[in-house]
Amino acid sequence: MAFTLASHILLVPFGVALPAITLLMHYRGLRKGDAIALLLARRWSAVMAVQFAIGIVTGTVLSFEFGLLWPGMMGRWGDVFGLGFGIEAWAFFLEAILIAIYLYGWRRLKPWTHFWLGLPLPLAALMGAFGIVAANAWMNTPRGFTLDASGKPVNVNVRQAVFTPMFGPEYWHFVVGVVLTAGYVVAGVYAVGLLRGRRDRYHRLGFTLPFTVAAILTPVQFVLGDSIARSVFHKQPVKFAATELVWKTDTHVPEYLFGRLHTDGSVSGGIKIPQLDSILAGFRPSTEVTGLTSVPASDRPTVIQATIAHWAFDIMVTVGSLLVLLALWYGWCRLRRRELPRSPWFLRCAALAGAACLLTVECGWITTEVGRQPWIVYQNMRVSEAVTGTRAASLWTMFGIVVVVYVLAFGSFLTVLVKMSHRWRLADEGAPAGAATGDLEGATPYGPRPLSTTASGDGGDE
Repeated sequence: MAFTLASHILLVPFGVALPAITLLMHYRGLRKGDAIALLLARRWSAVMAVQFAIGIVTGTVLSFEFGLLWPGMMGRWGDVFGLGFGIEAWAFFLEAILIAIYLYGWRRLKPWTHFWLGLPLPLAALMGAFGIVAANAWMNTPRGFTLDASGKPVNVNVRQAVFTPMFGPEYWHFVVGVVLTAGYVVAGVYAVGLLRGRRDRYHRLGFTLPFTVAAILTPVQFVLGDSIARSVFHKQPVKFAATELVWKTDTHVPEYLFGRLHTDGSVSGGIKIPQLDSILAGFRPSTEVTGLTSVPASDRPTVIQATIAHWAFDIMVTVGSLLVLLALWYGWCRLRRRELPRSPWFLRCAALAGAACLLTVECGWITTEVGRQPWIVYQNMRVSEAVTGTRAASLWTMFGIVVVVYVLAFGSFLTVLVKMSHRWRLADEGAPAGAATGDLEGATPYGPRPLSTTASGDGGDE
């Protein structure tokens, strides 16, 4: 399950956020009559479609695993939090239909009609994120039910089960995080091109728009990250203690940057900053922070799990802080000189920013899930009560099959992207002077609009 989720989550930022970034470029192209912007939007829509196809494979495997690997959880709690998965499923099918309309609309619909029909795409993606985050937030702060004498949930309140205390902080942190991740990844592709001397407008615009979106959202995400950490402090104090390596409940608690927790409560390695953890949690040194020893050992993460959650959290915060500095660097140059930063070091950092964001997405998931151990439903069901009783040999066989499927899926994804990139390069190099593209894309579903359509008076894209 860890392998499946860690792989699938790398596609999530593009499934949720790439439609919005593509439509933003599409709007710019139509509004300003910019053929280069429309060319970028067209090509991004092709990437969006391929990514969605791969997401179908990885997402389908996940849906089967919930039933096969976690029968205890789904059997007891499915009626309580299952609505989130239902919402995600409907959003998934809706998004598939909308992507098909948008992709084939490049050649068959009038320009503005095409744009307006694509506008619901980001909303469908956000609805899918709503369902998944609602389910995960419920697992962290379960609400909306009562337990009968046998311990089974009854009297389900759907509204309370969906809008749990952790839903708001998790949802907005997730949405902003995936949008800026997609922005940095897309911009990073064009940053590499700029570093290689391709200073044409195609690469400058392909870099500027997604990077600007990501740069604007980076400080917002930093504030949201602080907010969700404070929500965990109040709603899941033991989980907070694990991510901050707090052993005993106390005030004036120091902050450890990285480091390793030991069974006696000591922390080795890392950087110790006196009183900072209490200040961050409650804005004053006298804030009391709950420690891991406030609950029995069986009800808290092990020292290894706490160290893993702590490192994941600190990596996420460190990368976020560096991205804030990168965004400020970019903003200063844009406001002062109205141009991209000239330093090659800026472009190198921008090229790495996307990979760094994907790392933080993984770290955020690890923090959320590992920090909650040993509970799969916080304080209501342990992982040991939820997992399947399938024999170990069967699990290893299943795991091997999943690994093979995922390697083939991601290998196919990268192969298709490389081939599309090569085709686009040939199209651009063979295009007549002043044209945005050549004939190599004409036969593709997202290819240039026929000239007869562009003369209709609704505005063309070339």
